[in-house]
Amino acid sequence: MRSSLLMCVALAFAGCGARRAPVEQVAQARTEAPDAAEVSLDVEAQKRAGVVVEEAKLRALPEVLQATGRITINEDRTWRIGAVTDGRITHLYANVGDRIEAGQVLARLYSHDIHEARAEYQRAVSELDRLKAALEFARRQRDRTRRLFELKAASQQQVEQAESEYKNALAAVAHGEVELDRTRRHLTDFLRVPVEAPPGYPDTGEESHDGLVPVTSPASGTLLQRRVSIGTVVERSAELFVVTDLSTLWMIAAVSEEYLSRLRAGMPVRIQVQAYPDRFFDGRITRLGEELDPTTRTIMARVELPNPHGLLKPEMYAVAELELGRSAPAIFVPQTAIQEVNGRPAVFLRTAPERFAVRPVEAGRPIGALRLIVSGVNPGDWIVTQGSFVLKSLLSESAQGSS
Repeated sequence: MRSSLLMCVALAFAGCGARRAPVEQVAQARTEAPDAAEVSLDVEAQKRAGVVVEEAKLRALPEVLQATGRITINEDRTWRIGAVTDGRITHLYANVGDRIEAGQVLARLYSHDIHEARAEYQRAVSELDRLKAALEFARRQRDRTRRLFELKAASQQQVEQAESEYKNALAAVAHGEVELDRTRRHLTDFLRVPVEAPPGYPDTGEESHDGLVPVTSPASGTLLQRRVSIGTVVERSAELFVVTDLSTLWMIAAVSEEYLSRLRAGMPVRIQVQAYPDRFFDGRITRLGEELDPTTRTIMARVELPNPHGLLKPEMYAVAELELGRSAPAIFVPQTAIQEVNGRPAVFLRTAPERFAVRPVEAGRPIGALRLIVSGVNPGDWIVTQGSFVLKSLLSESAQGSS
């Protein structure tokens, strides 16, 4: 009885072992299957599909510093346009986003300063006429006194006094001309209105452009802000418009304190924004901040960015990449070589002239059109750099057919 029991136990263990071996083999096969997945494609089909294979080689890996920040307007190419005098806005000619040309009239305002300036100008004209008349009188008196002196009918003192009065009158005329020019320039150059009131003034003075102060743009650009509307009463020097040249922008990047000694003006920078994740914008550092942020221990680096096509917008968040030097070699592959297979990044390796195997990889940061491969590819591997999408399609078809 005991020997029979032992025999049954032995047979039971033997039966269990016999059933376990196939299960372990299947599990092992499943773990190896993704790495061993292959597709076949003859040489002629490869040519038609544009399949290109390149050897993986080690390249020098640039040491790159990444810093976050935001894009802002270029303050050196921004004009904040204010009111030259107190007044009320009567006309508006531009809206936010409009393209503005240098000298373009953005608005007009009605101001009592025009009437006062014109009245002052007329007083200066009248005063100059009076001074010129006084000068002519002084000249005649001087000449008469000289003739009398020659006839022994006037003293030397009288001649000197007449000469002094003439010189004083001459100086007064010169001062009057300066004052007249000042009042004229205040109207024509500062207020930018004619020196004479428009016809029909004052009944039509406010309606005529000649009776209104124009607000003009000093340079070409884009109207970024408009702070007034028709009827707004403004004070002298109040900011009315902001015009900026968006063909160049700034990025203000926050760089960690530890990299300060390795930064310098003129360093090239590559900028990436969320709106264009596959595109880089080139710029250069133009200025480094003078003090650190006491909370984040970062310093502000100002990067100037050309923006000829207007793709970048102020207040975009951005990431700056600065190459600080070179470190250990690494493997890079073109971005087109990487495909997503079973939810993981992978590349196709050529294992034979007409066979390609899937190799899962760990991809690192992009550098231009290349992508760093942290693991999964070795130097000397032949990688499909173009046409890998065709191989991925064949792999998907093969998997669907087998299922």
